[in-house]
Amino acid sequence: MTYRKKLIEVALPLKAINEASVREKSIRHGHPSTLHLWWARRPLATCRAVLFASLVDDPSEHPEEFPTEQDQERERDRLFKLIEQLVIWENSNNQEVLRRAKAEIFKSTGGNPPPVLAKSTILPPLTATNMRYISSTNYCF
Repeated sequence: MTYRKKLIEVALPLKAINEASVREKSIRHGHPSTLHLWWARRPLATCRAVLFASLVDDPSEHPEEFPTEQDQERERDRLFKLIEQLVIWENSNNQEVLRRAKAEIFKSTGGNPPPVLAKSTILPPLTATNMRYISSTNYCF
């Protein structure tokens, strides 16, 4: 198996990720961080962006599809727009955004994604009654 450079190794839409992370830290209703405050909160927006960009190939790794630097940059911008949608807290359960993200991951992994993604289910709205169920299940993206 040959190594393919991932999107995270080339570039990320840092401004959008940072803005979503700052906003997410101030959400006071319906966010997991409101269950218990801890000192070093890590925004989920950053986690989603980093995980996605770590799994998706950079367009420069597919010269047959994106032969010129302009084509590669255009494709990178398209992936950045997807990341920008993925980091918005309100899109955490947006089926269309999640479907598009999974499709990109499946494309980059040759239809053989990491096991946790292959079995994933969309996280239901967070409530106190389903916290026990959520903690006993493998949820991601």
